[in-house]
Amino acid sequence: MQIEKVHGSENHFFLLDQTKLQTKLSDQELVEFTKKIANPQTGILAGSDGVLVIDQATHEGAVAQMRVINADGSEASMCGNGLRTVSRYLAQELSLDQFKVQTLNADLQVSKSESFAPNVPAFSVEISPVSFAAEKLPFKNLNTDELIDQAVPEFLPNLKFTSLAVPNPHLISFVSAEELASDDLGNLGKRLNAKNPYFPDGVNVSFAQILGKNKLFVRTYERGVGFTNACGTGMSATSLAFALTHPDQGQFDQEITVYNPGGMVKTNVHKTGETYKINLIGNATVTHHVDISEADLHAANLDNVTITKTEEETAYQAFVTQLPKINDISVKS
Repeated sequence: MQIEKVHGSENHFFLLDQTKLQTKLSDQELVEFTKKIANPQTGILAGSDGVLVIDQATHEGAVAQMRVINADGSEASMCGNGLRTVSRYLAQELSLDQFKVQTLNADLQVSKSESFAPNVPAFSVEISPVSFAAEKLPFKNLNTDELIDQAVPEFLPNLKFTSLAVPNPHLISFVSAEELASDDLGNLGKRLNAKNPYFPDGVNVSFAQILGKNKLFVRTYERGVGFTNACGTGMSATSLAFALTHPDQGQFDQEITVYNPGGMVKTNVHKTGETYKINLIGNATVTHHVDISEADLHAANLDNVTITKTEEETAYQAFVTQLPKINDISVKS
């Protein structure tokens, strides 16, 4: 059995195709395997932000199903960076350039895009459904049914926040470069992902710096993970919040460039009536192939794996070095 180490904007995952197994891992086995392999101390290749699980689709029209198991064993509704890497894998397996993938809340359209650079393949993925309703996130005790560009002194003074589900829950604030580099994001992310009266299920928290027209830098504290190099749904949600709250700088139906500590993606936000949809375009990089027996997969035993490195990370880093240097922020800070 072969699994892959992959990343989108340095948001790292291991990719496991359950359809290749004689006996699929149970949910408990998936959790134990993810906790083991994703942990930098107990895993391999410095761990990861989680495991992407491919399985047969149960919805007509979708070619496969994707599940996202976070590093702590919790399951995410969606992962935009992860979906790009899953889309690349399925495109190669099925010889398709455009198709739908079943996720926890929706069947999403994906397609192969023009490569960002030599040996840096890219895919476009749909991010939806979108909701601002309190019960969809959910949030409580904020005396509002929607939170859009509003001050919330209970979180942080002098900042305004927007919250939306895509369908992962997100809380976003547009901040200065100094605020972006401060400890406030980490402290707020930890507080709202521990037991708290506002987001009972936790929330992904993003701070964004506006760099110009249709241009952002986004840093995210991710639910179930902590700081990540990039969060695909976070960058997508932030792009929509940008267009809504700063219409002079962020625009619908225009390409938005979003930089992050792991690189760069492109987004495009759309509104049809009262319905929103976001396209996320970015790299889908395979860094390693990992051979492991099916028995060791079930036992979460990583002692007998064989690892083969690709040349794609070298190509990706060459691409990143060509990007403008926006913020020098360590993902672990």
